[in-house]
Amino acid sequence: MVIPSMKKSNPPVGRLRQCVLLLACFLCMSSCLALWGLNIGIQMSRFLPPKPKPAPRNNDSSHSYAISTLDMEISDAEWERLQKALDWPGPDQEIPPLDMSTSPAHSTFSIMRFKESYKVGENISVIITARDHHKNLKRYGGDFFKAKLFNSNLKASVYGEVVDHRNGTYSVVLLLPWEGQAQVFVRLEHSSEVVQILKKYRESSFPRSHYNGYYEGSGPNNTRISEVVECNIKWGGNGSWRKGNCCCEYKDAKTGTVWQCERPKQLSCDKLVHHSRGIVESPLTNFENKIFTKKLTNVAIAGDKININVLPNTAVNGAMERCRSGLTTPVPAGFFFKDVWKSFVCNTQQLNSAQMGNCLKNKIVYLLGDSTTRQWFEYLERNVPGLRRMDLHTPRTGGPLMAVELKNNIIVHWKPHGVPLRFTKMLITDLHYIPNDIDEIAGGPHAVVVFTIFAHLVFHPVTFYIHEVAKIRQSVVALLSRAPQTTVIIKSGNTAGLKNIYQSDWYAMQLNTVMREMFSDIDGVIYLDVWQMTSCHYLRENVHPGPVIVANEVKMMLSYVCPV
Repeated sequence: MVIPSMKKSNPPVGRLRQCVLLLACFLCMSSCLALWGLNIGIQMSRFLPPKPKPAPRNNDSSHSYAISTLDMEISDAEWERLQKALDWPGPDQEIPPLDMSTSPAHSTFSIMRFKESYKVGENISVIITARDHHKNLKRYGGDFFKAKLFNSNLKASVYGEVVDHRNGTYSVVLLLPWEGQAQVFVRLEHSSEVVQILKKYRESSFPRSHYNGYYEGSGPNNTRISEVVECNIKWGGNGSWRKGNCCCEYKDAKTGTVWQCERPKQLSCDKLVHHSRGIVESPLTNFENKIFTKKLTNVAIAGDKININVLPNTAVNGAMERCRSGLTTPVPAGFFFKDVWKSFVCNTQQLNSAQMGNCLKNKIVYLLGDSTTRQWFEYLERNVPGLRRMDLHTPRTGGPLMAVELKNNIIVHWKPHGVPLRFTKMLITDLHYIPNDIDEIAGGPHAVVVFTIFAHLVFHPVTFYIHEVAKIRQSVVALLSRAPQTTVIIKSGNTAGLKNIYQSDWYAMQLNTVMREMFSDIDGVIYLDVWQMTSCHYLRENVHPGPVIVANEVKMMLSYVCPV
């Protein structure tokens, strides 16, 4: 009797149990699928570039955009390698309060295991300790310090690479390359909090640099119409920059780079004649401006500023191999002594004017890039006997420029790279992308190709720079394939005078890393690291280095053109 009564009450309970079991299975399966999807997402994210977030512009928001490796024209594996090379630690929270940022007044350096004397060729170790404005040790890394060893009387200096231990401490190993005395100098260029801001806006759609496009054409009754509009790059999706009446687009057939200009009101898009730089615009908030203040930027920090006695060392081997491609660039790559750069890479020569003329005999030199390679052109123009500039009816500083020396059959060209370019007003037809110029060079043992591209690209996303370098690399590989005896030299970016949201050395250093990495396995290319030269010299840092630095840069270049 009990059993039948239990059977009558069991069916609803059984159905309840079945429902519970089904629900449990469903939740378990959903969790597994979610974890599986998350795992796939994590694995895929390794190969996807960061998606830049739009920065607020007044009360309006720029649209966001995403860049793929296909846009940059590199492989997923190369992008992963570049991300590792560009990795830079930072705060573990969104921009901390000002008093928690790194303070140059409370950060210090000390020489480890200091001795009364050293010998040439020995190293000293330096520890840097970063502290906030309350003198508390920083818990994370990411500060941008610069370090060097110097002797003002000897006009001697050497660069030191700062190693970040990601816990508020940093170390530097400094070589002692000259006999006499030396001192350590360390400065905080940017706190880790400022670098965090730099990274944020580098990947933002906020256009920090603006450009002008000049349209000219015929109007009614034989009048001449001129219109000036705003222009910028188009990068990713619909572009990182939009105007209300958008847009005239100009796509380069070789590089695929797209230039946008606001549509003129009266003239058609084919009437674009001139280009010039426009305004620069800061995206910084009031708080970011405070943390970016000059009082906290590029400031020397206190430490063991004692004289280091360096004795001669007869055991040091001074023999160097001839300058050629394929040589690695050590740290340090060399040092200044009595204002002469002594290279650790190869046997550089201090050529006089006559020797420079002999070196360049029967050579065609192509200097491509920006005003820093124009400085090389101007140096050769002043110092190579008989080399005279031809009148190409172009702006004296805007170019293109050409100089010739008929007796020794020397031709030197300088050409600025294509837009974006912050130059004075010049013809848009005179602005060629570096890959296009290289494609038009036949090459051979008489040809020397030097290029640089950094100063005008610091205003734009690093992904755009990677795309531009990838296209240059394609053209360089093709040039060396058809003419392997061509001398191809990359001039790295140098340090600059400004240390702000527009022209930070941190930006330039990151672009140098990209260039060096992307050409690391290309045979026949020479990489000249002028970053170290401009970082350690006593002259005030400037995007246009002083004459003594330019002279050493050019002579180093000629050491590869005419090795001994």
